[in-house]
Amino acid sequence: MSQFLELLKKRISSRAISAQEISSEIIDELMQAGQLTASCFNNQPWRFLFLTNDDALNKGRKALASGNEWAESAPLLIIGFSKPDLDCQLKDGRNYYQFDLGMAVQSIMMQATDYNLAARPMAGFSQSILKTEFKIPDEYEIYVMVAVGYEDESNGRAKIERKRKPLSENFYTNKVDFLN
Repeated sequence: MSQFLELLKKRISSRAISAQEISSEIIDELMQAGQLTASCFNNQPWRFLFLTNDDALNKGRKALASGNEWAESAPLLIIGFSKPDLDCQLKDGRNYYQFDLGMAVQSIMMQATDYNLAARPMAGFSQSILKTEFKIPDEYEIYVMVAVGYEDESNGRAKIERKRKPLSENFYTNKVDFLN
C-alpha cells in the first residue's frame, strides 16, 4: 500500500482533543501544506485564520454551535474562508474557490495527520460571530472551522471506529451504473 493511502488510513477526526500545545514549527508546516495545494490558475483563493493564543481562541470558541463544545479544548482552531472573485469563475456558473478551499483544508488535515494530530472540520459555527470578532469583511464566506490537536486518549470519545461505504457505492468505471 502506498505511503499516502497509509496516511489517509491514519487520519482521525476525533472529538477527543487535548489542550496540549502545538509547536509553532508544526503550525507553520500546516500553513505551508495549505499554501502548496493546487488551485485553478494557481489563484490560491483560500484565506485561513489560525487561532493559537488564548484571546483569539476564546473569540473563536464563542462561535461554536451547540454540539461542538468538544472543540473548546483544541489548542488550534482554523477558520477557512474565501470569496468568488478570488478564483476562477466559469461561464457555466461554476465557482472554483469552494473546491480549492476544500482541497487546501484537506492538505492541512493530512499534514496534521503526519504529525499524529487530530484535525476535525466543522460546519457548526456562527459565521456572524466570527466575522464580528475577527473583522472579516462581509463579502467573504466562512466555510469551515477545523479543530486541531493531539488526541486525548483518556477521553471516552477517542478511538471511535471509522466507517466507510463500499467503493461500489461511490465510484464507477466507464459508466455511471446507478442511472441504468
